[in-house]
Amino acid sequence: MPPQDPTGDTPPHRATAADRGSFAIARCTCGWIGPARRSRERARSDAELHTATPAAPATER
Repeated sequence: MPPQDPTGDTPPHRATAADRGSFAIARCTCGWIGPARRSRERARSDAELHTATPAAPATER
């Protein structure tokens, strides 16, 4: 889990896509994990959509 900001502001989302076997998965510093995709481009677009959402919730693991 990322460190909490002492000012109370929500830290910016920093999402990346990483390969895992034959799949690509988008992950964010807030704890969000996107679905596994066969397309790296699709995983990257999932990450971009997530970072464009200011209050995107983290998913349960």
